[in-house]
Amino acid sequence: MSPPTSSSSSLAEALRGWPPPVLDPAGPFSQSVTTLSWVLIGLVTLIFIGVCAALWVALYGSAELRARLGGERVVKWFGLIIPAGVLLVLLVWGLLMVRGLTTLQGDELRMRVSGNLYWWRVSYLDASGREIHADANELHIPAGRPVVVEMVSEDVIHSFWVPRLGGKMDMIPGRTNRLKLQADEPGSYGGQCAEFCGGAHALMGFVVVAHAPADWQRWMDDRLKPPPTQLSVEALRGQQLFNEVGCAACHRVAGTDAQGIAGPDLTHIGSRRSLGAGILPNTRATLIGWIADSQSIKPNNRMPAYRSLTADELNALASYLEARK
Repeated sequence: MSPPTSSSSSLAEALRGWPPPVLDPAGPFSQSVTTLSWVLIGLVTLIFIGVCAALWVALYGSAELRARLGGERVVKWFGLIIPAGVLLVLLVWGLLMVRGLTTLQGDELRMRVSGNLYWWRVSYLDASGREIHADANELHIPAGRPVVVEMVSEDVIHSFWVPRLGGKMDMIPGRTNRLKLQADEPGSYGGQCAEFCGGAHALMGFVVVAHAPADWQRWMDDRLKPPPTQLSVEALRGQQLFNEVGCAACHRVAGTDAQGIAGPDLTHIGSRRSLGAGILPNTRATLIGWIADSQSIKPNNRMPAYRSLTADELNALASYLEARK
């Protein structure tokens, strides 16, 4: 299955490089946004040059040029008519350019993403809108196929943004917004909350993983299979601790008694590329560090620190979670 899970596919690496993601489209919906951005950048540059030229005339030009610059005709055309015309053309053209970001055709893959402080609840939906698979902080999509993401918020206003795959859309409590994404090629694409939502806003990222269509179908089929039941002795001890210390009250693990919904679904956490909503590679060391004291890594997140756990207990918990693939 491609692409493979590895710590090298972190959000930071997905956002690294030149050109910046917002100017490096990887799908048709982001291409529309990028084209509009370049046009606006070009117009702003022309306006800046024009203003500088007018300033030079006002300061150093001849008396005749200064008189013309301050004349009624110049003020009327360059201060009112031309700006109003340009803004009207930009408004109409911009709306036509980006209307495809929210226009539904009916054959798109459907997903729902819920914004939380400070992580993302991800649901894969069937044609009737029912959840068929739950995940967190990662979206897996087939390359070359449009995906409709239904966006809701469970607390404050967030904003969902994958610069290389589509536009930006706010997630507003009590309202469902929709946005389309598409990746032309398999790969990892970084996303970020783009609306200030609290102290750890800057640490609220996620990753979109685009697979070749056949690989994506195999990935989905694997997720729909019953979870593994064979665990090592250490992992079994971790499962016991998971219930004893209260993890099951907030987290769900399919096929077990853990059915909490306050925190991310951990059914397949062992196969995720990152931890903490895209801020850490998913390794044994980072997993232990997150369990022991997530507050020192992402202040103000809703998971309490478990500093009382011993090193052996932390390793057992990490072993159990690593087995959830």
